[in-house]
Amino acid sequence: MASHRRPKQPSRARISVFTAAAATAVALTAQASAHAAPAQPNKDEVKAQVDKLLEEQEQAAEKYNGAKERADQLRKQAADLQDQVARGQEQLTELASGLSVVAADQYRQGGVDPSMQLMLSSDPDQYLTKASSFDQAATTQADTLKSLKDQQRRLDQQKQEAAQVLSELDSQTQALNDAKNDVNSKLAEAQKLLSKLNAADRAAILRGTGGSASRSASRVDPATLPKASGYAATAVAAALGKQGSPYVWGATGSSTFDCSGLMVWAYKQAGVSLPRTSQSQGSYGVNVGTDWHNAQPGDLVVYYSDRHHVGMYIGNGLVVHAPRTGDVVKTMKVDTLPISTIRRV
Repeated sequence: MASHRRPKQPSRARISVFTAAAATAVALTAQASAHAAPAQPNKDEVKAQVDKLLEEQEQAAEKYNGAKERADQLRKQAADLQDQVARGQEQLTELASGLSVVAADQYRQGGVDPSMQLMLSSDPDQYLTKASSFDQAATTQADTLKSLKDQQRRLDQQKQEAAQVLSELDSQTQALNDAKNDVNSKLAEAQKLLSKLNAADRAAILRGTGGSASRSASRVDPATLPKASGYAATAVAAALGKQGSPYVWGATGSSTFDCSGLMVWAYKQAGVSLPRTSQSQGSYGVNVGTDWHNAQPGDLVVYYSDRHHVGMYIGNGLVVHAPRTGDVVKTMKVDTLPISTIRRV
């Protein structure tokens, strides 16, 4: 009959050796992983991140432009109100001085009862004439003073309202600046990734030529385009003349531009004043719809549902625009981006 012997159990010493060896192996593996060279960033991932950040920056820039425009209007309104109040104060001071003279004279004349003055007067008719003049002057000046005081109260209220709105807009502008600082910090992180790419890939991403989201086209010779008419012709020529100028958010020329700033500057050369933001430009002029085939040279083509980008149609299915940070004024196919509206100035 076969003997069944229990297998010999490993000693505690052997278990300790195996456990220590395993721990050492895990530690060495972790240490090796920690010192391994970081993986090279994927170009497509970097492009997606940078595109998103620049899109957010452009949106914030257009909001900033609108807030600044409104704040500038309110500052002028507040200054006008302050001037009106100052003039009203001067008039009140002059009237108060004049009334004090009249009051002193009336006090001197009125120290005696009017009936007694009439009896003592050597010329009653002259006294009555003066008394009537005093009464008329006092009444007129009192009415004027009341009117000016009412006006001053209105102006003070208007000034207070303007100051409150201006304060609110300043706070909004500060909030927008904070938001842009946040975007810029994210952009700085993306720049760290960009720095690990080669120069050609960095340039392709920044100039929007690194994928399907390209906003670029070759430089266009104005002689190859259909002729615009009227002030639109001047605006088109002005915008095309700025091809190659850098995009800078908040800029309206004459050497740097953001998207709506280029439109403002170009039409200013034709004597036309456009609203400052792409959103406001999207409601300006005559609505042409969204079919670019109906566009004429000089029309404003506004993009995206929130209308945060705008270009100018120049014919041949092209627009000229200031794309984004890191890029320059250039042309692109009109339907490269989703069209929200086309406006004829």
